[in-house]
Amino acid sequence: MSVQFQQIIGQISLKQELVRAIDSGKIAHAQLFQGPAGHGGLPIALAFAQYLFCNNRQNKDSCGQCASCQKVQQLQHPDLHFVFPVVQSIGKTADLFLSDWRAQIQESAYFDLFQWTERIDNKLRKPIIGTEESQEIIRKLNLKGYEGGYKVMIIWQPEEMNANCANKLLKILEEPPAQTLFLLVSEDASKLMITIQSRTQLIRIPKIEGAALSSFLVSQKNQTKVNADAIAAFADGSLLAALAYLETSENQDQQRQHFIQLMRVCYKKEVLAMMDWADEIATIGKERQKLFIQYALHMLRQSILTNYMSAALTKVSTEEEAFLEKFAPFISGNNIREFMQALDAAYYQIDRNANPRILFTQLCFQTMRYIHQA
Repeated sequence: MSVQFQQIIGQISLKQELVRAIDSGKIAHAQLFQGPAGHGGLPIALAFAQYLFCNNRQNKDSCGQCASCQKVQQLQHPDLHFVFPVVQSIGKTADLFLSDWRAQIQESAYFDLFQWTERIDNKLRKPIIGTEESQEIIRKLNLKGYEGGYKVMIIWQPEEMNANCANKLLKILEEPPAQTLFLLVSEDASKLMITIQSRTQLIRIPKIEGAALSSFLVSQKNQTKVNADAIAAFADGSLLAALAYLETSENQDQQRQHFIQLMRVCYKKEVLAMMDWADEIATIGKERQKLFIQYALHMLRQSILTNYMSAALTKVSTEEEAFLEKFAPFISGNNIREFMQALDAAYYQIDRNANPRILFTQLCFQTMRYIHQA
């Protein structure tokens, strides 16, 4: 597995910024990478660490060949440590899950907490970073660096720390050991203690550029340019969303059919059909429900582009284009804001395990109201 900057999808400006920081020697001792998992916070942190350790930097990147680079790529560099959430009833500290961690990153460094939980626990119990882990952090930082340079601690999903662990980490950040670098990789930094946030340098991980994501889908996933552009637009800067969309060949058709059916029954005000639709989508599982919400948001954005700018600017498949010709007039400045807010709220509630039947029934009635406001 290569973790060079050149292997990171897109993010050109951010990569240049991180390289400049290391080259100048002006590296904050604690950095907080903030952004959805699909934007690439973890692979960026790994590439940052490899560049820092590299003995033969070339062309503003690590060489990928020296002994230090090889060790980072195998996730076995003695001065590179990892902290991540684990299921406490299986094991208390990250070291007990290192083989799973290495296997996951070798497969792909783009993954979220749900995918990690699926790998380590078939019962899908909630993983956390517990008190015992904070003791391991202290122990590892007290060790002498093996190769005489920095010791790097990558803490993935730090928002999953319990209070005891967070308080102990705060004390370490207040008085950090020399030549120690903390890279916190968070999806939701707002869940971290304010005092931890204040002691880190915030680095926002932006969306992956649409062109870069589309290029990846063409070269690595054998998509046509038209299809890749449509998927990249749907994914809205997230590689994970794009890959989820490609997961099965029928996924794309399923999401489109769910959306078309919802719009039709809501337009006709067929309440019983709306209830049937809500019952059906309530059974497809949390991850597919979230994917549907993302797809619905994508179609609303494409509708606005069609109405107010140019249909040529839309990124949709041939089938979606035919549907948009009829549907787009029902999305306007009169309803787009409320409609998108309702979908955003639904996504948030799904992520927090709301009752899907109630949630999607409510969304049906909201949709019925919005499409008659155009």
